[in-house]
Amino acid sequence: MVVLNRIYTRTGDDGTTALGTGERRKKHDLRIAAYGTVDEANAALGMVRLSTAAEPVLDAMLKRIQNDLFDLGADLCMPSGGKGPGGARLAVTEEQVARLEREIDTLNADLAPLRSFVLPGGTPAAAALHVARTVCRRAERLMSELADTEGEAVSAPALKYVNRLSDFLFVAARWCNDRGAGDVLWQPGQNR
Repeated sequence: MVVLNRIYTRTGDDGTTALGTGERRKKHDLRIAAYGTVDEANAALGMVRLSTAAEPVLDAMLKRIQNDLFDLGADLCMPSGGKGPGGARLAVTEEQVARLEREIDTLNADLAPLRSFVLPGGTPAAAALHVARTVCRRAERLMSELADTEGEAVSAPALKYVNRLSDFLFVAARWCNDRGAGDVLWQPGQNR
């Protein structure tokens, strides 16, 4: 377990930060940007959860996802083959991906099929879920780029998880919009 009894260390004052292996990288490094964006998605979900307390099933899902996102960050902060303190490596698993798929199916079962694209909006929870979804998509783009530039730097389950997560967030937004009845639908060319 992590023990933090001092928050500032001054080690990042030179514009670098440490990976889980202890290796120092620039704070604008692609790997740092990837797991920093995962952290941003997690913070966005914290904001979502301010509006989902009255929906215990969804809120429990979001709580699990927030924990998974810390697992994902731990996975990304270790270059391929890297080990953490004590030799352990925390990595996203196929079971976490499968659970997310089951939760998508659970929420989607209550929704009518889409007949148009959905604009971000509706209830406060749905709008916040759309923000989290777009941050998640940015994390996915960065992780994909990292995988291309550092070889096996991103595990297949990690890439699958972040891809499924954006799908989950879309479905959850619709679910929060009165099970899709309150979706704000795109009307092509409406303002021409």
